[in-house]
Amino acid sequence: MSRVAVIGGGPAGIMAAAAAAGCGHDSVLFEKNEKLGKKLFLTGKGRCNITNSCDTDDFFANIPRNPKFLYSALYGFSNTDIVELINANGVPTKVERGKRVFPVSDKSSDVIKALTRHLNSSGAKLSLNTEVSGIRRAGSGFELTVNGCREAFDAVILCTGGASYPTTGSTGAGYAFAKKLGHTVTDIRPSLIPLATVEEWPRELAGLSLKNVTLRAYNKKDRLVYEELGEMLFTHFGVSGPLVLSASSRIADSPEGARLTIDMKPGLSHDELDRRILRDFEKYQRKQLINGLNDLLPSRLIPIVISISGVPPEIGISSLTKAMRESLVKTVKCIPLTVDHALPVEAIITRGGISVKEIYPSTMESRLVPGLFFAGEIIDVDGYTGGFNLQIAYSTGVLAGSSVR
Repeated sequence: MSRVAVIGGGPAGIMAAAAAAGCGHDSVLFEKNEKLGKKLFLTGKGRCNITNSCDTDDFFANIPRNPKFLYSALYGFSNTDIVELINANGVPTKVERGKRVFPVSDKSSDVIKALTRHLNSSGAKLSLNTEVSGIRRAGSGFELTVNGCREAFDAVILCTGGASYPTTGSTGAGYAFAKKLGHTVTDIRPSLIPLATVEEWPRELAGLSLKNVTLRAYNKKDRLVYEELGEMLFTHFGVSGPLVLSASSRIADSPEGARLTIDMKPGLSHDELDRRILRDFEKYQRKQLINGLNDLLPSRLIPIVISISGVPPEIGISSLTKAMRESLVKTVKCIPLTVDHALPVEAIITRGGISVKEIYPSTMESRLVPGLFFAGEIIDVDGYTGGFNLQIAYSTGVLAGSSVR
């Protein structure tokens, strides 16, 4: 039996500590906050998007960085496994649009309670309000500085998260520990970030949510780097929501000047949309254009679309030319936006981390320091929004904890 220190009480740490205890080890979970899952509490706007119920191929398609590294972890503990675990610990779940899994209660606190029950039933010890400020190699094991005192352990699992949301405890401290132990940390950047736009009009629509639209993102070389159907949101600074957050991960290296387009009617071809608009215009032929698009678009968006199209809003529908109608169709299918900057302070995850070249993918153990393991956001892997990053945390946590010898 080994004495195992798990540092970080997020989903990766909880699962790692429970897995290690389940294998018969003396497992201790250290969390510097007063409670577990402080960042988890904020996910899914406080509802906790537990995981995504898509099949395995689609799951890996939603991990843009180093997906092959996660094969062992995700096959070993899948999205089905975490749903069963949460259900077994008293929290029923539901599947919503985009195959996102949430607790039926819509309360992230219930998910944290379920994970805490799992941790407690495993026999792992939990030490809250406990900060690990130092880790050093000591013989074949490790010496940790815990709340100013030194403690010896046979193995250490770093689950300290990234550098996003520092108020929740994700300060990037784990990177410093890893570097001192000889590991390489790739460039750290915020990811899954809301985007501020050059255009002012999104601010006028703050609070308006769009569903079943297609968002496309083009980098500064004007190359299409993201295209997906889903939901997005206009905000007081620009745009956010699931589509925007995922798109941001594809332009995170250089977001300024990137281009976005919104297709409001992705289910209709250009010609089909034209025929649809003609039918609406027959219905509203005695009205002005600004009053003739209510069946097609959200009312707050109508003046914006008309303005971008260049068609006078006061023109009577019966006076519209074919060229004007063509301009309207093009705009509905391709509303343009330009990214001014990202909002890193609101980043959901951190892109980058411990190089996967220095970690055994079959165990999550360091290739450089025997007995040192990694799990969760601290590793240089990340997924799109929709529950994928939390699943990475659970899966790598279980694999790390169950691989301790």
